[in-house]
Amino acid sequence: MSDAKTGRLSKLDKLESQSVFIIREAYKSFKNIGMLWSIGKDSTVLLWLAKKAFFGHVPFELIHIDTSFKIPEMIAYRDRLAKELKLRLVVGQNIKAIAEKRTFPDGLDRISCCKELKTIPLRQTLDGTGPRRVYDPNKDAWEELERAEPYNAVIVGVRSDEEGSRSKERVFSARDEKNEWDASAQPPELWNLYKTEFAPGTHVRVHPLLDWTELNVWEYIEREKIPTISVYYNQGDGKRYRSLGCYPCTNPVDSDAHNPKEIIEELISGKFRNIAERSGRAQDKDGGGTLETLRKEGYM
Repeated sequence: MSDAKTGRLSKLDKLESQSVFIIREAYKSFKNIGMLWSIGKDSTVLLWLAKKAFFGHVPFELIHIDTSFKIPEMIAYRDRLAKELKLRLVVGQNIKAIAEKRTFPDGLDRISCCKELKTIPLRQTLDGTGPRRVYDPNKDAWEELERAEPYNAVIVGVRSDEEGSRSKERVFSARDEKNEWDASAQPPELWNLYKTEFAPGTHVRVHPLLDWTELNVWEYIEREKIPTISVYYNQGDGKRYRSLGCYPCTNPVDSDAHNPKEIIEELISGKFRNIAERSGRAQDKDGGGTLETLRKEGYM
């Protein structure tokens, strides 16, 4: 909201306005675009911004990569919101790897499991070659598809402050035809001037939340009353999840926060000043403390 005395926009309003502009610019610039929805706090804020950008309607598909190891409440929340908000939801999955137990802890290390259950099905879903389940809100029904038109761009809810390799991203970030990322070959983005024209065959990741912080996200959730998953909050055991992933590889943090307001107070207090947001994500540690190698291969 703008300051009543000065008429100036608040920091949160500026971030919201910038993100809405980026989402609209992306939708205008790319023929077949979708939005990645991990069901976590960042991508759900992104979903709310998309609703604002198009006056309550989300005009593109939401894409979720289901590893089969998500916390059950996450999947229930995903399906409930898709139905309530009338979202066309595309769910990609590496069914073969799951059936053959090429997973952690069934034989693979965590990083290899991420490649099998996240990177590969994400790539196949984006290029249209992988099987997918699609929720059609008009029919209120799911259907199975073997192939589909590839996406030439996807909107993603990554933030620069969350993890080291993400600070190297651009708002409009080019990938090659295999969805692979060259972090050293990204175009400059000066004064919010974005490059939206790319060579044929280029796949583009669009990052409207790049300038947001963890605190900004929770402030926006509190202000907009965005429904979030209860595992983000202390359920009585003195712990909550700060970052969500697969349950074998994600650990909660000590916290007394029961709601967004209390999480905001925790963050402002500096309680987590020296503790990374993704400190509970074990695959980050297995990867040498960075996800850059995985992300170069197409990981989110």
